[in-house]
Order: sequence, then C-alpha cells, then structure tokens
Amino acid sequence: MSETEQSIQSRNNILWIKDGEIHQDHVVVLKNVNVELAKGEFVYLIGRTGSGKSSLLKMLYGEIPLAAGQGMIADVQLENLNRKKIPFLRRKLGIVFQDFQLLSDRSVMSNLIFVMRATGWKNKKEIQQRGEEVLSLVGLDHKGDKMPHQLSGGEQQRVSIARALINKPDFILADEPTGNLDPETSQEIMGVLLAIAKEGTSVLMATHDISIMEQFPSRTFRVEDQTVKEVNPMNEFNPFEQVKFE
Repeated sequence: MSETEQSIQSRNNILWIKDGEIHQDHVVVLKNVNVELAKGEFVYLIGRTGSGKSSLLKMLYGEIPLAAGQGMIADVQLENLNRKKIPFLRRKLGIVFQDFQLLSDRSVMSNLIFVMRATGWKNKKEIQQRGEEVLSLVGLDHKGDKMPHQLSGGEQQRVSIARALINKPDFILADEPTGNLDPETSQEIMGVLLAIAKEGTSVLMATHDISIMEQFPSRTFRVEDQTVKEVNPMNEFNPFEQVKFE
C-alpha cells in the first residue's frame, strides 16, 4: 500500500488493518485480517473462547506486535511499532476490562488521579477538574470519595469507563465490559458506551452476550478460523438464520 493510500485510510478510519497476522509464542493465532472502523463507530467483536479475540485486542494496544501486514489505530502505525511509542499509543486509547481492575485501597477519585499522574498530568486543579468531569459523564458525580467495595458492580464498571475516558481517547477497547453484570446493569453500561460513541469516540466491544447484541444491534466482527470476518449481527442471535437446508 502506498503512503497516499495509507493517508486516505487514516483520515477516514480510526482503525484499519490490511492482511494482518498475529502470533503468540511463535504460533499463528490470526492471519489475513482485514478490518476497518470509522471514527465514532460502535462495533462488536465476538468469537469462541480461544478464538483469538484477546490476541487481537492485545495487538491493538501494543502488548503483542502485528507480525505481518499493515495497520493503524488512532493515527499510530501498528506494524514495526517501536516499544518507545507504546505509552503514546495507550494515551490515545481507553481500555475497559471485565473485572474493573480498580485499586481497592483507594477512593474512586484517587483511582482516577493515579491514572492521570501516571500519564503525565501534573496540575492539581486540572487533575481534580478532569476527574469530576469524567465521573459526571458516567453518572457518578457524587461517588468520588467512595471506596470500590462501597459501589455496586455496575458503578465499579462506570468508574472503569471513567478511567478509560481520562485522556480523551480516540478509541475505547472494551473487553467483555458487561460480563460480570446482571441484565439491567448491563443495559445501563451499554447506554454509557453508546453515548460515548455518539460523541465521536470509537468503541470496539468484545462480548459473548447475545442478549445485549439483540437489544443494541450494531456492526459485528466474528473471530473464527484464524481470521476476523464481518457478520450479520441478526444471525448471531437468530438460530434459524444459521441453519441451511439442502
């Protein structure tokens, strides 16, 4: 691909991968990966356990390399990614995990402050202001002084999303964000993520929750047969559509 073609794709998409290949311990996990996501788009990533979903996410945030092919995320080139550029890449991404990963010995606001200081924030007034802003965005305006154990699971996940929003990322990678939540709380978290996408931040959400996909249908990629394929989301929760009669 020429530099001109790369430039065009970069302008139009927050993420693109062409003929990508991902390895784990010298074993090919994914190959012939071709994916494009537009800025502000909300997209599902599905697949069986062990299919390679996590490897794809790890490659996107720089934990493992793009072994072959070309790619770009948030204007950062993925092939031959220099280790020194990984902190810069991660400041442009927000990552939301299934198990929240909050520091249990710190308040909600202190969890956010920890991330801000780790990513270069220094001004105390700006740190406090940004912490209050992101808590407001996820509906936790008055929970800053609470400890994680004082929050419900849904509230803890909202803190996780607030933490991911700290540096105003271009892209949110959400790894099973509703996996440990009840259906009603899962719907609330989906409302937050969809609102984030509507404001222009792209969201790629790995999930196995078919009920969520049914309630909030969106563009969907399935990881299977060592590659990533775009699929019709309707077929993922309508078993009759998946049966072919001869």
